[in-house]
Amino acid sequence: MGNKIAEYFEFEKYRTNFKVETLAGITTFMTMAYIIFVNPQILSIAGMDFGAVMVATCIASAIASLIMGLFARYPFALAPGMGLNAYFTFGVCLGMGVDWRVALGAVFISGILFIILTLTKIRTVIFNAIPNAIKYGTAVGIGLFIAFIGLKSAGIIVSSEATLVTLGNLLEPQTLLAMFGIFLIGILLCRKVVGAILWGIIAISLIGMILGISPFPEGIVSMPPSIAPTFMQLDVMGALNLGLLTIILSFFFIDLFDTLGTLSALSSQAGYLEDGKLPRAEKALMSDSIGTTIGSLLGTSTVTTYIESASGIAVGGRTGFVSVIVALLFLLAIFFHPIVSAIPVYATAPALVIVGTLMMSHVKNINWDDVSDAIPAFITLITIPLTYSIATGLALGFISYPILKIASGKAKEVHWIVYILAAVFALRFVYLSG
Repeated sequence: MGNKIAEYFEFEKYRTNFKVETLAGITTFMTMAYIIFVNPQILSIAGMDFGAVMVATCIASAIASLIMGLFARYPFALAPGMGLNAYFTFGVCLGMGVDWRVALGAVFISGILFIILTLTKIRTVIFNAIPNAIKYGTAVGIGLFIAFIGLKSAGIIVSSEATLVTLGNLLEPQTLLAMFGIFLIGILLCRKVVGAILWGIIAISLIGMILGISPFPEGIVSMPPSIAPTFMQLDVMGALNLGLLTIILSFFFIDLFDTLGTLSALSSQAGYLEDGKLPRAEKALMSDSIGTTIGSLLGTSTVTTYIESASGIAVGGRTGFVSVIVALLFLLAIFFHPIVSAIPVYATAPALVIVGTLMMSHVKNINWDDVSDAIPAFITLITIPLTYSIATGLALGFISYPILKIASGKAKEVHWIVYILAAVFALRFVYLSG
């Protein structure tokens, strides 16, 4: 069996072995395990059952990672995406008043679209048609959005009638711990500690429990909570209306940009690229597509490839066996529900701020010297957090881009797909206003 596994994953070709691949899998899992309790906390704000979402998160991550490992044979792990879960809760459910079941239906539809476009190889064509100004503007905007949510959850930023937002009471115990958590995770990242975000969350949680700010877990291991409250609860028919078209497209494009960008970065790091292209790219994209579709059926937001997979690659992981190990660890984590449910919000808020910080790196890729690029990018990235809606920021970016390109005499630089999308988003605003 061992020889067959080594042969299937081509250990010899990539000069690796069971020990290295297993260690890489554990390392990748450690760096992304925070999603197990961050995702349920975010989605539970939308009215979803915490325990059911936790189980859905683990199962969806395990299935998607297993498909990536066995089918695409790459060391790329998948899980519900940060930013996409925030958009699901704060942008769609709370911001637009959409029921979480309908929102899951929108995620399901976007997943089906991904599968169709991956099979027809149109997915890459669409990605290449979207201007970099919108791609990177969206990534930066999501980073600002996530960080804003984290600061708000920590109590560092609070609402104000005079100025909309203002500084909170920094002497509140939870706020103090959250601020300490931001610095702690930052220091661990600076020291290149594997699983820095996870260790930071655990440390802040333990300190809060020791100080009596939050209760200790009632146990360590238990049978998993029921997934029934979210399993197959999606409302696909409710999502199939013009009012939710922008939401579906937002889920679609955000995941599209995130996945292809992540795959490109990871493939470059691992040395997979051949003439700038990723072999078996469609299989990797299909793993992501199926993960999103299955995740919506189980009861979680969009599943996507995690950039944290780079940590496993950094320690030598080169084959799909890494993803198989990650999948097994996600399944094992289901039985630690008492610990997961005891993690307080002030402990996970720093993770949102840090993840938002890391996503800001895309700002350097925006062409600020070209005003026709810079303005649409800025409109996209600034309106996402200020309108509390990724969909709105993305729509405004798409509408402003062709207008400024035409005005600057660069209409030919705009792909025909972008013109169509701009018109669709504009009509959606007209429809909502009417």
